[in-house]
Amino acid sequence: MPTVPIIDAHVHLWDPNRFRMVWLDGNQTLERPYTVTDYRTHTADVGVEGLVYVQVDVEPAYGLLEAEWIAGVARQEPLVQGIVAWAPLEYGERVRSFLSTLRELGASIKGVRRLIQSEADPTFCLRPDFVTGVQLLPEYGFSFDICIVHSQLASTVELVRRCPRTSFVLDHVAKPGIRAGLLDPWREHIRQLADLPNVSCKISGMVTEADFQNWMGADLAPYVEHVWHCFGEDRVMFGSDWPVVLQAASYRRWVDTLDTLLADKSPTALQKFWAGNARRFYRLQQEGI
Repeated sequence: MPTVPIIDAHVHLWDPNRFRMVWLDGNQTLERPYTVTDYRTHTADVGVEGLVYVQVDVEPAYGLLEAEWIAGVARQEPLVQGIVAWAPLEYGERVRSFLSTLRELGASIKGVRRLIQSEADPTFCLRPDFVTGVQLLPEYGFSFDICIVHSQLASTVELVRRCPRTSFVLDHVAKPGIRAGLLDPWREHIRQLADLPNVSCKISGMVTEADFQNWMGADLAPYVEHVWHCFGEDRVMFGSDWPVVLQAASYRRWVDTLDTLLADKSPTALQKFWAGNARRFYRLQQEGI
């Protein structure tokens, strides 16, 4: 177990009875409510002192309602220290009214995520209006969470190059082909992305890219080490991807796996990974405040 407090940079909370979430249909593990109370139960033996809520791919009609709902939760629940909300960035300049409304919800809104992973067009993120939407985010004080699959990395590198003022964080190490043991060209694309200074990376969402039932830490090791090597200790952060992670591991098993894989890192580097980098990137409250 880590010996430092944890900021979990990637948590989902939901109630399928509140918002329509098509992707949950028929999923025996996930198609049920997951609340802050549930999260506290699952992390009872882990030292989590704060979390970042990340949008949960509700149907677009519910996108703003989701942000309003979780902002209300954050006002009552100190564990929720930051929110990454959905926004229709593909509307370019016309997204300004949406971003302004998000900002009016309060300081807990830290960033935006508009999923790219499900787009059939491999260059979707390079469409001019989408690029414009991402370029607008710094004006509103928002970062951008990149959620892609590994085959979309090349286009993503170009997106980041076109948005030098925007702060990015890569979710789930770009969902590499862990189940098949595929490392290339993922490794080279990660290296290119990490060469851009305005990108950080969450080590999260990996066990659900592996064999749900039979994965071992050794299956994840080359991916974790490559990301750490490329991004360095100042630009990697822990994320659980709870409750999605529950399809392949308990919260404790995921934390213990990373704790083992990172055993050779310095105490300072580990403090940054488990908490410090997420606090800085998402501009969260500091310890003791």
